[in-house]
Amino acid sequence: QVQLVESGGGLVQAGGSLRLSCAASGRAFSSYAMGWFRQAPGKEREFVAAITWSTYYAESVKGRFTISRDYAKNTVYLQMNSLKPEDTAVYYCGRGAAGQVPGPRMLFDYWGQGTQVTVSS
Repeated sequence: QVQLVESGGGLVQAGGSLRLSCAASGRAFSSYAMGWFRQAPGKEREFVAAITWSTYYAESVKGRFTISRDYAKNTVYLQMNSLKPEDTAVYYCGRGAAGQVPGPRMLFDYWGQGTQVTVSS
């Protein structure tokens, strides 16, 4: 059983910053890649970032977002800087499915309920 709970979303002005947190339990922090994906109204789910022994980012967020993890706290973070209105979406934390290669095509087998991020113009 895996439980993932996201927090830290909110309403910010373009150019602002937010830090999302993902509290994990179960096997989320065994030997699994962890990551974030997002989904905006009317759009398909979009990979954002992932972390194993390295980090991976969608081209659209590279240089602005930073993913990290704290094994002691069983927590994954997503620091988001220089936010743009296009970043508006529900952000989900997920555990990478077995055998997945971190990146845009990465699939997740568990995820949380998400946290809303809204960036105003």
